[in-house]
Amino acid sequence: MELDELKSQLKEKLATDHTGRSDADIAFLLRAKTNSVIGKLKKSLRKEIFLGVLVLLPLGYIGIASEYRSLRIYFSVTAVLCAAFLGLLIYLIKRINRLSVDILPVSRNLTEIVRIIEEFIRRYFQFTMALVPVCLIFAFFLGYHEPKHIDGLDHFVQLQLDARWKLWLVVIYLIGFTVLVYYFTKWYLRKLYGNYLAELKECMKELTIE
Repeated sequence: MELDELKSQLKEKLATDHTGRSDADIAFLLRAKTNSVIGKLKKSLRKEIFLGVLVLLPLGYIGIASEYRSLRIYFSVTAVLCAAFLGLLIYLIKRINRLSVDILPVSRNLTEIVRIIEEFIRRYFQFTMALVPVCLIFAFFLGYHEPKHIDGLDHFVQLQLDARWKLWLVVIYLIGFTVLVYYFTKWYLRKLYGNYLAELKECMKELTIE
């Protein structure tokens, strides 16, 4: 149902009903707009769970089947983190489902959903950015201590460069990759969750009746 249509219904109700509105009336008006937005939000979460499963499968396979010990360790740890994140997404959907089916008080439930999603987006971003240097340093460490030869790493180690220049190359790579992940994560979270969060906040402003 479109927002303009809802506003029209609200005006008609105000014109015909001078005795006030019950919590159930408020619930109906809020649900008409928020249900579709919350549905889209849950769809985004399910989409991310699906993508997470698609990522988890090859991570787990490489973690088990790779001939390199460093890759087995790295991808096994990454698979565990990915599985934990999927568990968080599933919990989040269940939490939103519980809040969205409760009829009263709708306004409080809607506020709680917004708070949960805002916290999730903030922690998602913080965790992603914290993982970038950890994962890169962990990868370099494992690669350096890999007993078998890895062509790409061996070529880098054997470059006829001063150790200081090699360190600068690593630092530049870390900075460039971190900047790329920063902007991509900002865009990704806004695209997947931020737009729907803004719609929910707009619903709270326009449909909540004092």
